[in-house]
Amino acid sequence: MSTRLCTPTRVTLGKGAENSLGKELTIDGAKKVLIHYGSERIVKDGLMKRLTDQLDECDIGYVMLGGVKPNPRVSLVREGIELGRKEGIDYIIAVGGGSVIDSAKAIAYGLYDKQEDDVWDFYDGTRKPEGAYPIGVVLTLSATGSEMSDSSVITNEDGKMKRGYNSDYCRPRFALLNPELTYTVPPYHTSCGTADMMMHTIERFFHAGKSLELTDNLSIALLKTVVENGVKVLQNPMDYEARKNLMWASSLSHNGLMQEGNEQRGDWACHQMEHELSGMFDVAHGAGLTAIWGTWARYVMLENPERFSKLGAGVFGIKITGSVERDAENAIKAFEDYFREIHMPVSIRELGINLTNKEIEELADNAVFHGKRTLGAFKVLQKEDIAKIYEKASK
Repeated sequence: MSTRLCTPTRVTLGKGAENSLGKELTIDGAKKVLIHYGSERIVKDGLMKRLTDQLDECDIGYVMLGGVKPNPRVSLVREGIELGRKEGIDYIIAVGGGSVIDSAKAIAYGLYDKQEDDVWDFYDGTRKPEGAYPIGVVLTLSATGSEMSDSSVITNEDGKMKRGYNSDYCRPRFALLNPELTYTVPPYHTSCGTADMMMHTIERFFHAGKSLELTDNLSIALLKTVVENGVKVLQNPMDYEARKNLMWASSLSHNGLMQEGNEQRGDWACHQMEHELSGMFDVAHGAGLTAIWGTWARYVMLENPERFSKLGAGVFGIKITGSVERDAENAIKAFEDYFREIHMPVSIRELGINLTNKEIEELADNAVFHGKRTLGAFKVLQKEDIAKIYEKASK
């Protein structure tokens, strides 16, 4: 099996990147845009006015829809689709982080939908979209890499389900990345973002097929960069170079580059298990991933312990002892120690969640879509395996 790299997004990285909004929209011929955002912080700090001033100068109309929350809700997506149809918008601008971008992508699918049925159909697998309205991004949080990725993840409040959909249709046309816009992100959310971008590369690193040496080396270099700069921004939130490194790492970690040339696109079991966890308990995605990863790693380690030791040696400089199991365990411990250093949990219990046996059963059943799929590639996980991982991660 071959991987396929698609990177159509025009990227501007550096100070003042957001000032290119009008230019980028003019290139694409936008006439009226929906500005989609989350926190009112972007209004209070003047970012919104800087953006709308550009639209006014370019004679581009706009409407706004804020209120996106972490684990973005399909109810707001539906509202955005209705607003977009009513106002006749032809372009969507996501101003925020991954949740805002994912919500914008879902709106883009819904607006393109000629049937005008429920957008959730695309996320629960009932239908497939045939296209999406164009999307542009002004990034304010380094985390998910959604600004260059083919994926979006949406939460349905009815049933507490969190589902993702991948398609090149939703890759943004452009992404404006000014690291200064991330200075005021709270420390906890900064660390969640650091963990998330790390996991996008880690998920791709662990697969059952043959790896390309160059892609392995790129993955290790990206992770080393994130590890170093994730600590720096906690010590000094206004460290421009550290923020810039994290912002670019976020994009590269999830645009497909870190899987190119490998025989498989990665494992992704931790992401799928975390989706169920945050769907049920509304936890921050990055924190949910670190709460599960160490347990997953020890559960699957013996499938290929050398893969873990290679990552540990490359990222943290862990000395290879000759005992592959010991080296693998040392690598897992090093990642857990780092997660603790940036104040991320390494167990579900540390999230403040005490799972009951009933909840574990429900989480595992939902994760396999009630018996319709398995999880993982590095080690294929059945429902029983997933339940054991949830249980062990809760201790």
